[in-house]
Amino acid sequence: MEPIVEAVGLTKHFGEVHALDGLDLFAERGKVLAVLGPNGAGKTTFIRAVSTLVTPTSGSLTVAGIDVERHPAEVRRLIGLAGQYAAVEPVMSGRENLVMVARLFGHGRSEARRAADAVLEQLSLADAGDRLVRTYSGGMRRRLDLGASLVGAPRLLLLDEPTTGLDPRSRNELWVAIENLVEAGTDVLLTTQYLEEADRLADTIAIIDRGRKVAVGTSDELKARVGRDVIDVKVAKADLERARAALGEEATIDASTGRVARPVVAGPDDLVGAVAALRSAAVGIDDIALRRPTLDDVFLTLTGHTTAEELPEPDQEEVAS
Repeated sequence: MEPIVEAVGLTKHFGEVHALDGLDLFAERGKVLAVLGPNGAGKTTFIRAVSTLVTPTSGSLTVAGIDVERHPAEVRRLIGLAGQYAAVEPVMSGRENLVMVARLFGHGRSEARRAADAVLEQLSLADAGDRLVRTYSGGMRRRLDLGASLVGAPRLLLLDEPTTGLDPRSRNELWVAIENLVEAGTDVLLTTQYLEEADRLADTIAIIDRGRKVAVGTSDELKARVGRDVIDVKVAKADLERARAALGEEATIDASTGRVARPVVAGPDDLVGAVAALRSAAVGIDDIALRRPTLDDVFLTLTGHTTAEELPEPDQEEVAS
């Protein structure tokens, strides 16, 4: 079956910055593709290219078999886009926001109201539909923003870091809403730097770094690439480099959390050896554990850094993430 999105050798240059650098990627119909990477990896540039907001420098890009550069108007009729921040009007009600967007899609008054009512029900916002959006919580605003991208009944929903800035409860509410949309048959392409988000929502995960695809597969397939248990130790930030040296050349640092991780073969025996090595190096251990690999381990193994590490990027007005 023809993929809903297919990119081949896709590049996008902003002066000297190569936001996309020969990206090969496709999203299957009927599945959720998560594009995972740190800020600056090219995620938002890819979403903007798919949504016709930026023109690729080279390569090919299609949506449902339609060339994005040659036929942008046709592509726009197929997609819905929700960006990183809720773009809704706070002095209007939730229903009024959705009706307005539906009218912009070309619906008549009665058709627009029916579409708005259906989306409010779909996203569990029907009871709040006539309240002003300024009274909504952050999670409700993001769900309404998601609804605005749905009133045109898109074949493909593009979500660019949909839970950025949300508290854990609101993030979970939005995840449930996205899962319900997928269950109802909506194709979804999302970008994220949250590992747990990709793990929960995606059928397929594409890891990109510096504008290139590093790996692609299911969550279990990617974790199998690490192939071993992981020793995870938390130390004082001043001890991070000494801890990495004590644990060996395969050890990696996550400076944002003060943790050092190293894949191991012998499990508990290696854990005992790691404790001894850290003590010999006079490294204070706040916490240490043996665990199964995570997507973070995969990302560290493949790129040498974490998704929390920001990369250089061009002007924010031109391109983000």
